[in-house]
Amino acid sequence: MKVLFVCSGGMSSAIVVDALKKEAKKHGLDLEVKAIGSNEVQQEIGLGWDVCMVAPQIRHRFDNIKKQADEAGVPCGPIPPQAYTPLGGPALYKALKELIN
Repeated sequence: MKVLFVCSGGMSSAIVVDALKKEAKKHGLDLEVKAIGSNEVQQEIGLGWDVCMVAPQIRHRFDNIKKQADEAGVPCGPIPPQAYTPLGGPALYKALKELIN
């Protein structure tokens, strides 16, 4: 499964991406996760992503990002603030499963 993380600059999500990958692996799900900045969504969203997750620090941009994801047919949702931590893997995985179901 391909997961697109959108954050402010595409850098702060590295630890969170690792937490999600580790949790998904526990459930037998292999993920490809890419973190990008919000200014890259338009060119990236149509490149075969299964789901798009938006970081809490850019929730003020969520509606615009979701619109672009909807147009590309990609489920999109916000990352809960409590999941956006190195220990947030279980909460991130739960949010991911809710988006894809």
